[in-house]
Amino acid sequence: MDKLHISLAAEPVFHIGPVAITNAMVLGIFGIAVMLAILFYAASALRKGKYNRFLGLLQWTFEGFLGQAEDIIGDKKTARRIFPLAITMFFTVLITYWVAALPGVGVITWNGVPLFRGLPADLNFTFALAIITVVASQIYAIQKHGFFGNIGRYVKNPFKDPIGAFEGILEFIGEFSRLIALSFRLFGNAFAGEVLLMVILLLTSYAAVVALPLVMIFEIFIGFIQAYVFFVLTLIFTSLALQTHGHDDHSPSLDHSPADAPKKTSAAES
Repeated sequence: MDKLHISLAAEPVFHIGPVAITNAMVLGIFGIAVMLAILFYAASALRKGKYNRFLGLLQWTFEGFLGQAEDIIGDKKTARRIFPLAITMFFTVLITYWVAALPGVGVITWNGVPLFRGLPADLNFTFALAIITVVASQIYAIQKHGFFGNIGRYVKNPFKDPIGAFEGILEFIGEFSRLIALSFRLFGNAFAGEVLLMVILLLTSYAAVVALPLVMIFEIFIGFIQAYVFFVLTLIFTSLALQTHGHDDHSPSLDHSPADAPKKTSAAES
């Protein structure tokens, strides 16, 4: 590797008909296959009653993350419905990030283009994960509040409830900010990590056998942090979508309607 090849976007390696297969897709398919193989192996082994340290580590991870999901969501039943999405995001980001730290990524070329690129270093992929998370949070919100009740989180009568209308606008803007935060945070860290590995390889030359493993270990640690952050943010954003503004969770009223006051008064008097 005598020169540094850096491209912000994933680059096509070959085509299948009109479909361009990028270097991020090549390594991403491998990463997803590894993740599915690990999870299917674990599920099959546990059904057969097998147990080893690796399975114990996976089980400990699931149980620990489930406990965190219940703490963040605040409701055990709701947390167990949302947890499959969040834990899937965690393992998808983790494994695809880790395989991008393997030797040869960004170095082996095909027709002058790097053959391998980490999937999280492709903005299309991180945007897709963010869109899935935001859309899923809206689905969970509709299940709780109803379709029109969910719209009511964003659209309120500015004459009857000006503060609530302003909160709705902020909440609507917040959905887009969450989309950007999820996608660009992961993309930025993954892209910077790959560039760092290539720069270290270029600068150290023959000493790369000593320097690269240290940087790779650091990238593996960063990959875990990014996967964990994505997991937590998925839960937090979904939790925010399930909350009702203006009342605590134990309040029997789910809106700002002043008509509830006479009802509560008459109920208390009876």
